[in-house]
Amino acid sequence: MNHHGFRRVGGWLSLVAAMTAGCTQAPDLAAARAEAAKPVQRHDVIQALASRGDVVAAGTSSGAILASHDGGRTWARQPIAGPSSLIGMEVCPDGSFIAIDFYRRLWSADAALAAWTAHPLAQPRTALTVHCDGQGRWWVAGSRAVIARSDDQGANWTTTDLQDDLQITTLQMVDARNGFATGEFGTVLVTTDGGTSWARRGALPGEFYPYAALFASPAEGWVSGLAGQVLHTTDGGETWTAQIHRGGAPLFRMFMHEGTPHAVGAGGSLVRLQGGEWVPLAHADASPVFLSAATSLGARHSIVVGGPGGLLRSLSTGSTPTPGGAQ
Repeated sequence: MNHHGFRRVGGWLSLVAAMTAGCTQAPDLAAARAEAAKPVQRHDVIQALASRGDVVAAGTSSGAILASHDGGRTWARQPIAGPSSLIGMEVCPDGSFIAIDFYRRLWSADAALAAWTAHPLAQPRTALTVHCDGQGRWWVAGSRAVIARSDDQGANWTTTDLQDDLQITTLQMVDARNGFATGEFGTVLVTTDGGTSWARRGALPGEFYPYAALFASPAEGWVSGLAGQVLHTTDGGETWTAQIHRGGAPLFRMFMHEGTPHAVGAGGSLVRLQGGEWVPLAHADASPVFLSAATSLGARHSIVVGGPGGLLRSLSTGSTPTPGGAQ
């Protein structure tokens, strides 16, 4: 090919390039920016919820905290530092919030959720449950049968090491002296001296693995586990009996709502205790995904629930959902 041919080919390639450039537009990032600006995002997995009055906080697997000051109608996003995954949250008597992080930290915030402060956790190695009791003391329990308590908002910790290779998955102080912790292999631990000492009491049958627990008094409590099992005690954990669970799905969070035990779990389950049985509570626009967290807004007669895919919704305990919420 002579030089005239090269020029013709070169000109044709330049023309093709120009036409291609004209047809190719820069990607439109407006939709992505709009999604990123939303307080509740599609990648969020809500793993923890707590509330006091109209103030609600939700902890996500990606280390963000979502805050609402109007009972879950609207939300604001509060990122926290470092790799984080918030797996439990509670409210203290003074209205302050605490949350545990899978990365060995406890986070605290005041009643207005203005800012979150990190408190390193030396023990347990892996925190699985957090609790704030009626005296405002912080409790954390988890791997290797370790229970830790702080009486001064995380400045100092007192540790009880039960010297066993098991996970404690729930802990609740019922009053100033009496408390319960449950864990794998059917473990039931009880304190009657305000947490100074813990001792085994009875056992959950069949090496029961507890997902969640709720105690209404030093005598009565409930524990949920695999395959939708729910066990009930009326003698402070000495003996346990199975209760009928009409929904059948595993329950991941148990809580009191308007004086009645409720729970949420797999398959979008929302159930309550009624006549000695756990029965589904109908709610509009239910999604067949797991609900990993819930909190009661008694004054609004509603429950805020959370799960995967940015599911964060306020549900009325009547026949229709409370306005607001997001998914």
